[in-house]
Amino acid sequence: MADRGRGSARGGRGGPIKRTMGGPSASAQAADKPRREAILDLSKYVDERIRVKFTGGREVTGVLKGYDQLLNLVLDDVTEEVQLPEPHTRTLGLTVLRGPTITVLNPVDGSEEIANPFLAAEQ
Repeated sequence: MADRGRGSARGGRGGPIKRTMGGPSASAQAADKPRREAILDLSKYVDERIRVKFTGGREVTGVLKGYDQLLNLVLDDVTEEVQLPEPHTRTLGLTVLRGPTITVLNPVDGSEEIANPFLAAEQ
């Protein structure tokens, strides 16, 4: 097909061709920056039982099998603690949990429920 003057000198439909002028490339700049470490290190909880709470109040417990940098989790042997209409648990099995919906994450082993120390002060 013949060129009809529709911008081939500009680099086609995508606009002008960008050329860099003598500065360091983006990959060289990225290599100079110190690597950021994750705030939460989940590697120590792999194959351990954890409890996860979500926005909206849902709560599940399971064995952590994997995770990614967005805090998406893969849990096995998952049970959900349902509160309404009456408290009971239901088994979910192998589950993928979306990271952006997670509000609380804690290990099941080594943690126990304690009485509220502020309850006496309110009464």
